[in-house]
Amino acid sequence: MKSVAFFNNKGGVGKTTLLCNVAAFIARNYGKKVCVVDADPQCNATQYFFDDESVHSFYTNPGEFTVYKMLEPLSLGEGYSDQILVRKAPRFEVDVLPGDPRLALTEDLLANDWGSAKAGDVRGIRTSLAFSELLKQLSSYDYVLFDVSPSLGAINRSIMLSADYFISPVSLDIFSLKAFENIASWIEGWWKEWENGLKTTRRPELIPNLAYSRPEFIGYVTQSYLAKRDREGQRRAVQAYENIRQKIDQVIIDNGLATHLNGRAFEIGTVPNLFSLVPMSQSSHAPIFSLTAGDGVVGAHFSKVKEAQDIFGKVTAEFLERTQ
Repeated sequence: MKSVAFFNNKGGVGKTTLLCNVAAFIARNYGKKVCVVDADPQCNATQYFFDDESVHSFYTNPGEFTVYKMLEPLSLGEGYSDQILVRKAPRFEVDVLPGDPRLALTEDLLANDWGSAKAGDVRGIRTSLAFSELLKQLSSYDYVLFDVSPSLGAINRSIMLSADYFISPVSLDIFSLKAFENIASWIEGWWKEWENGLKTTRRPELIPNLAYSRPEFIGYVTQSYLAKRDREGQRRAVQAYENIRQKIDQVIIDNGLATHLNGRAFEIGTVPNLFSLVPMSQSSHAPIFSLTAGDGVVGAHFSKVKEAQDIFGKVTAEFLERTQ
């Protein structure tokens, strides 16, 4: 099983749209078993995957299981949740651990216990490995994908500690440069704290046998940039955006994020000019590339759906190649 966080320190870059469609493409076109964990308290992925009736049920029916319920036993001092329940998102053909706005309430718990973990306290280490325990229980999947907030806080730190990889959707602007600098500095800082905590613990035999790692950066996907077609009909970024792209690559190198890319291009792919289809996709709770006339697709939208299928096909193929 491979676990991947879709993460950027900058919001509004199409992160959830990218994740939901890549997840669906992996499941529908490659036959892989995929679970999406909505770990963003804004719950945009959950709203994308499910209709309003289902979403309402998640937060009003005490029997429903969400990502908050996965962490709740830890907050009560009861240890890890012993059963993880997921829901099928029918048109995406993936399983989902629904998000929950109450997840934000666990930020202090994870932050406080991180202070203990970096000092070698076993309880703090156990709490920090909550998402590693989740992944252990989801080990029957081929891929577990995390949708996370733009925060550099305790929740995302625990997720990144547990994930194998992370991918960054970006917009080609100056703020994306600063985001990569922040991410690199943040990971470097907490990874050193984690290693120190493991070295100084007095009861190493009590540390749970769970996987953790410093996550590998596998590349970025550009979104929402202006492009023109060259003489061969290929899309080319206008020069202002191309200049930012080149600067992003240099920032990735300078901050040590390119270590595991082994000479690959840092950009996995690009998803431009699909915004007319995104609202239709969200309201239909269906992947962009599978929209039909029944979803309201008419006229020129049909060519855009085909374009979306080609785009997500290329991005997904490269994504799978980099996570083998």
